Amino acid sequence: MFINFLNKVESLNDMLFGGFDAFIESLPIQEYVADAICDSVHLIPFLFIIFLLIEIFENYFSHKLKNISSYSKKFGPLIGSVLAGLPQCGFSVVATPLYINKVITRGTLIAIYISTSDEAIPILLSHPEQFNVILPLLLIKICLGMFAGYLVDLIYPQGGLRMSEEIHNHTENEDDLDDVGCCSHHIHVTQHRKRELFFHPLKHTFNIFAMILVISLGLNYCFDAFGNDLLNKILLNNTIFQPIISSFIGLIPNCAVSVLLTMLYISGVLSFASVIAGLSSGAGLGLIVLLKRNSDIKDSLKIIGILLAVSIIAGLAIMLFN
Repeated sequence: MFINFLNKVESLNDMLFGGFDAFIESLPIQEYVADAICDSVHLIPFLFIIFLLIEIFENYFSHKLKNISSYSKKFGPLIGSVLAGLPQCGFSVVATPLYINKVITRGTLIAIYISTSDEAIPILLSHPEQFNVILPLLLIKICLGMFAGYLVDLIYPQGGLRMSEEIHNHTENEDDLDDVGCCSHHIHVTQHRKRELFFHPLKHTFNIFAMILVISLGLNYCFDAFGNDLLNKILLNNTIFQPIISSFIGLIPNCAVSVLLTMLYISGVLSFASVIAGLSSGAGLGLIVLLKRNSDIKDSLKIIGILLAVSIIAGLAIMLFN
């Protein structure tokens, strides 16, 4: 039903932007520039609807995430990977202070980092021809996050976890659980901000639209000037090194990276194995929070190393068996 709804939105888009497309194409600009502008503008209604739904999900589930400490040791990686698999951009930011405050285990944090996809799912949803990729991508990342999370907790068992009630009873800890996510909006574990339910999706839509436009212009220029050959050579397409490169790219803590990886996949430059690898290492702004707020730098580097290793191995395995 949701897919049918998005298809109807796409048809409505064609009607709404027909005049705009004709105007852009009449301007004295390169064809690849006109295509990038038209394609990017067409995504705005899709993105706003999707980000509005995501904001509702994120507000609800981020609020529930603080209770994960009640069963963090046994079910943390399972619950964390499933929740993080929902299209959103804030769970990694929410989860990181929870780990630093010993509310969740290292394995649960790894599971959340791996499962989260930042902007990948909204962008894939805005391209109807990619609908068949969304479910496999989500399932692989959730299962990978779950498996890696339990394995990490088995190898590095942690004791002395705090209970969520203990965290809730200390206001200074509640302040620690409030952090800044994308678009500089605050992500709260302990309370909702209803005014952000509309304004943040609106701001986020135009921020992602700007990223998509810039990336589209760059990709279209490369395709127009060099064909696919240049990017294929740079990203070592059809080699075992591409998932490795994608995994390192994914570590860059910015949601623009997930936009880039997803659009490279849609353009046919990245393989499915490589986009899985890149999106699995891409924990978004969570890594910034980890490096900024975790006083144990060795622990932070260990988490990043685990994240990178799991992503590379997963990408190579998918490439081998695909």
